[in-house]
Amino acid sequence: MAISSTINKISLNIADMDRHYYQSHDLTLAQHPSETDFRFMIRVIAFAANASEQLRFSKGLADDEEPELWQKTLTDDIELWIDLGQPDEKRIRKACGRADQVIIYTYHERKAKAWWQQQQTKCQRFSNLQVVHISADGVDALLKRSMQLQCNIQDGILYLSDDEVNLTVTMNRLSFLS
Repeated sequence: MAISSTINKISLNIADMDRHYYQSHDLTLAQHPSETDFRFMIRVIAFAANASEQLRFSKGLADDEEPELWQKTLTDDIELWIDLGQPDEKRIRKACGRADQVIIYTYHERKAKAWWQQQQTKCQRFSNLQVVHISADGVDALLKRSMQLQCNIQDGILYLSDDEVNLTVTMNRLSFLS
C-alpha cells in the first residue's frame, strides 16, 4: 500500500519591507511522502520570499515537468519559475527557455557548493536566472499540520516565527564567475 501525502494548512502573514508587499496567505500544501520536513519548509520560505497573488505551488515532486512554484500570466505564459535543490543543466536550460525569470534555491550547503562549482560557468549565459542559497537551520521545528506563521523580510533577511519558535533565514545570491 502506498503512503499518502500529508496535508498541511498554513496561515502565512508576510511583511516584506524590501518589496513593500504586505499580505496574508492561507495555504493548503501536500507534503510528498519522500519530502523531508526541512525541504517542505524551504518550499514555504521560497513562497514567502516571492509572494504575490499569482504565485502558485505546482505539483512539485509529483511532476518532473513543472517547477516547485510558478507565476503565470492570464495567457498562461510563465513569468516566474522557482526550483529547489540542484537541478541539472538540461532542466535549467528548459526553465530559462520557458520563463521570463528563473530562481533556483539551494539549501544543503555542502551539496550546493559542489553543485554550484560544476554549474556556474554553464549557467552564466542565462540572463534570466538567479541562484540563491538559503541557510535555514532548524526551520523544520516550525512544521505542524496546522501552522500560523509570521514572515518578516528586511534587507534580504527573512525572519520566520510562530508562537514558540523564532528563526532567522539568510538568503545569499550566488554570483557567476567573471
